[in-house]
Amino acid sequence: MASTLFYGCTIFAGAFLLFQIQPLIAKVILPWFGGTAAVWTTCLVFFQMVLLLGYLYAHWTTEHLPGRFQAGLHVALLAASLLLVPVYPNPAWKPNGSEDPILRILGLLFATVGLPYFLLASTGPLMQAWYVASRSGAFPYRFYALSNAASMLALLSYPLLLEPFASTRTQAHAWSAGYGLFVALSMVLALRRRRSPEFVRPDGSDTETAAPAGWAVRLLWIALPACASALLLAVTNHLTQNIASIPFLWIVPLSLYLLSFILCFDRDTWYHRALFLRLLAMALAIMAYTLTEDLETVDLKVLIPIFSAALFVCSMVCHGELARLKPHPRYLTSYYLMIALGGAVGGMLVGYAAPRVFGGYYELPVAIALCGALALMVLFRDSATPLYRGGQPATWVVILGVYAAILVCLAMGVQSSVKGYRVRERNFYGSLRVSDQGAEEIATRKLMNGSINHGEQFLDPGRSRTPTTYYGRNSGVGLALLNSGRQPQRVGVIGLGAGTLAAYGRKDDYYRFYEINPQVIRLAHSEFRFLRESEARVEVVLGDARLSLEREAPQQFDVLAVDAFSSDSIPVHLLTREAFQLYFRHLKPDGILAVHVSNRYLELEPVVERIATALGRQCLSFDTEDDHIHNVFGATWVLVSSRPGLFDQPVFSRAGIRIQPHPNLRVWTDDYSNLVRILK
Repeated sequence: MASTLFYGCTIFAGAFLLFQIQPLIAKVILPWFGGTAAVWTTCLVFFQMVLLLGYLYAHWTTEHLPGRFQAGLHVALLAASLLLVPVYPNPAWKPNGSEDPILRILGLLFATVGLPYFLLASTGPLMQAWYVASRSGAFPYRFYALSNAASMLALLSYPLLLEPFASTRTQAHAWSAGYGLFVALSMVLALRRRRSPEFVRPDGSDTETAAPAGWAVRLLWIALPACASALLLAVTNHLTQNIASIPFLWIVPLSLYLLSFILCFDRDTWYHRALFLRLLAMALAIMAYTLTEDLETVDLKVLIPIFSAALFVCSMVCHGELARLKPHPRYLTSYYLMIALGGAVGGMLVGYAAPRVFGGYYELPVAIALCGALALMVLFRDSATPLYRGGQPATWVVILGVYAAILVCLAMGVQSSVKGYRVRERNFYGSLRVSDQGAEEIATRKLMNGSINHGEQFLDPGRSRTPTTYYGRNSGVGLALLNSGRQPQRVGVIGLGAGTLAAYGRKDDYYRFYEINPQVIRLAHSEFRFLRESEARVEVVLGDARLSLEREAPQQFDVLAVDAFSSDSIPVHLLTREAFQLYFRHLKPDGILAVHVSNRYLELEPVVERIATALGRQCLSFDTEDDHIHNVFGATWVLVSSRPGLFDQPVFSRAGIRIQPHPNLRVWTDDYSNLVRILK
């Protein structure tokens, strides 16, 4: 009993640390790569690949090395990994804007947490194999449920218990201390392994049970977790890019994915095959139908639960069928290796291949279709299932008819997503679409990134220089540009979009835009006319705005507009005290900082107010309403300045609102931010 508890504690600690480091390291590097949700997807791909390597290491050592050599090698690697703690990314890995961000992130993660994560990843299968070797007749698979429970606990506790109360450096040091304890536990078990016998071989009465699985079963060991992994990343992309980029929304799908692992490997009764296969048909059909609908007309409170529940059902089927195929404990390391390989394949297809192959977010329709096909294969393979009662033709007609209807819905959804667009492109930073709408003098051209409008321009030459969407003349940034008191003026803009703010440019003005996405820059020049029709001299700088500003000499801007918050997913690194200090270094002493804080889910005004107060600046909030005649959207801007009497001028005082300080909000820094505190 004591030995089982010790193994359980080590496996639990390893899995907990494995999933604590994921959100921590992703949060640290998120600012370096523009704050896009694709950073998290790329991190998941890395973690799945290293998980595969960890499982491969566990399989190879237990199959080919005697117990004492297994233990010796593992102790040596554990000791070497301590040289890399405390884990914290080196700033030298910050991008310069020209390299492939995916490869840069993968290299950064490998250099920072590669070996510790590799050893944590190997812990589950390796410790279970050692446990089997130490106890005759041991059944280790509930340890797999335990490890997934620890992973889920770590994932959920990070945004609720750790992030709100500690800086990232403090988190990294705490994690490193926990890793040291894990290393100590692992070394104790390694020393015990040196004295344990080799694997307990099955006796003659258990020959059939202990026989190795055939290739058909092994392919299912890969295909089932690959399908679940692909659906996890595809649904996460869909939720964060196409429905609502709510911060930490990726926690919901990943938690449900882990929960399915926990249930399916805890005991067989959780996965009731007949029930979940019927639910799978419903889940796939509902997701397929939903993809044909206009997302802007559907309530988010309905869509998010739909896709979350559907992912859970799909994961339960994939992992439930996987658990039904688990082999004799003698072969558990090869079994876990195939599971890790499947997870890595699914992750690579969605996280690495899809952005390069697809022009939009088509991985979800593909994953839905593959999940249905895989379920049909499982049904066809196992004639014992009660669903088609020995293969009656009429039942098969119904099943295949449902699947055909699902495929039709998916095809319709893909067709509607490409119809009517002048341009549709995708890269690491998102999916961009350009379309024309309206007629005659109200006709406009629109740039969309996911479900977020990034600018519109009137096609009528007489109105093409009219500032639209979030940038109307009565908006906060419009008032700042029109009433800065400087002529000519130097203007900096973080975030290009369609280039709308260039419409304010006058003769001898200078406008300098900072944009991280090269496709946005190309489309702003080729599809829109704001930049080329502006009377000002316009320059566009490629790369993350903050990193670019850090490298540049002071620009002496009269107005600096921070417009990276028009979507609902915010790059937090642009809303910290250090970021504001950088902005004011590039502003003239009496310049104006204009921060766009429109957001459906977060109260960002108190964040800006807290930082402005800490830096001795004044600020006002400007909230405007929709103006359909001029194609202007309601928007919230906060103006910050140290110029005496600026906000006493009637043009500002009449429209501006003093921001009430948030009583429980700390100043955000590069090491600390808390999104939970400002949720609406």
